[in-house]
Amino acid sequence: MPIRDILQLGHPTLRAVAKPVADPTSADIANLVTDLTDTVAHWRETTGYGRAIAAPQIGELQRVILLRLPGRPVWPLINPSIIGHSPQKMVVWDACLSFLSIFMQVERYEWITVRYQDLVGHWHETHAGPEDDLAELLQHEIDHLDGILSLDRMVDVKSLCSREEFERQHKAHSPYGRGGKMVNE
Repeated sequence: MPIRDILQLGHPTLRAVAKPVADPTSADIANLVTDLTDTVAHWRETTGYGRAIAAPQIGELQRVILLRLPGRPVWPLINPSIIGHSPQKMVVWDACLSFLSIFMQVERYEWITVRYQDLVGHWHETHAGPEDDLAELLQHEIDHLDGILSLDRMVDVKSLCSREEFERQHKAHSPYGRGGKMVNE
């Protein structure tokens, strides 16, 4: 399948709410997952950033996200929703393939429980915590399905910085600097 363009900050589709997927087993959803896989792989290879992507970022208003974590199989989540979370929150650095030149600090739950369907329609629940930065990554991607961007979760406008300045001052002390792992996309 083709590598798709990623919509950039300001595109109205990024602010729209995605529709639930009626049939996770459909060929259309399988093709969408392939496009998401190829697109995030391309961005990771060309920019060094990208562990996950949401369907609205390629213009598809479907409740589908895809994680492509180093050393793990590709993980599509259909109709994901957060069904539980920690009372505690944490502040983390965040960025997005839809505005990769901007980094900011955001507030996220320390752990979450996510319910989702796989490509054969089965329901699953997964608990995500700070290990592999999975809790914050899933929160970032599920936010995309609701038209919420990490800019909306910024804790302080003073944390906003360019990619170049982030890499100069903060990357070594953030999950972005540990073994190539990204906090989010």
